[in-house]
Order: sequence, then structure tokens, then C-alpha cells
Amino acid sequence: EYADLKGEETVWDLYCGIGTISLFLARKAGQVYGVEIVPEAVEDAQKNAQINGIENARFFAGKAEEVLPEFYERRGRFSEGYFHGHPDVIVVDPPRKGCDKACLDTMLKMKPQRIVYVSCDSATLARDLKVLCDGGYEIRKIRGVDQFGMTVHVEVACCLQRKDL
Repeated sequence: EYADLKGEETVWDLYCGIGTISLFLARKAGQVYGVEIVPEAVEDAQKNAQINGIENARFFAGKAEEVLPEFYERRGRFSEGYFHGHPDVIVVDPPRKGCDKACLDTMLKMKPQRIVYVSCDSATLARDLKVLCDGGYEIRKIRGVDQFGMTVHVEVACCLQRKDL
């Protein structure tokens, strides 16, 4: 819902794991690119795409803070091959340490219309939201989800949109 996909968008899913969010979004997007540091998780994401008949999702093994800047720097060459244009939406679901600075900086340079940030740590979420909001985004929606009953842990889903839209 927060991604607000209409069917033609290019989506990047950073810290994608086995592709749970990527594959769900692929059914409503033009193209989805998932990035995950664990190679075995990328293999599972590719298998999950195949099992579910999803052909518009590609997965890459590597650190989000390395893969995304490389794409951004070489985007001209990618537009004719594997990659289809500029990201309309970037989804991040980082570990507790939050997003790496290089990843946040590149997201700001890429200027997607929306960023969907899923967090399991409110402190790193607040830190990263400050960077993104100072960089031209505003929080449109935010929701806490208590997935771990009777613990202090709460997942937070946050929708940011560029202020200039």
C-alpha cells in the first residue's frame, strides 16, 4: 500500500532477504530489483520467483551500500540492458543498525518518488529519517506493527515522499 504501485514502476528492494517483499511488489510493478548481502538468500529469492512464476524480479548478491551506488554511477549503461530506468520506489528493510550512509546518500541522489522504510529499531529509524527528510523527503504515513507480542520490539513501516511532488 505504501509503495502505491500502478503497474509500470521500477522498484529497488534493499536488504531483500529471500525476496518476500520484492516478490509481492513484483505482481504490481513493472520491474523489481532486490539486493541482499547473503548469497544463499539471493538464491532462495531467485527460486521463489521461479516457483511463483514471477519474471520481472531480479536479485543481486552484495551490500546495498555498494550495489546501489554502483548502479547509480553506471546507470547510463544499465538502461539498455538488465536495468530499466530510474527507480520510482525504493524499499528498505535494513538490519537493526539501519541503513549505511552510502546507501542513504545514493537514495537521495536517485530521487525516487517514494521510499518505504521498514524498521525493527526505532533509534536507527529516527536517525535515517532525519537524513532522508533533510534530503528532500517528508513522512506521509507511519505505522507500528507489534509482531513480537510481549516483547519491547516493534516493527515500523514508514512511507516517505519527495517534497517536490
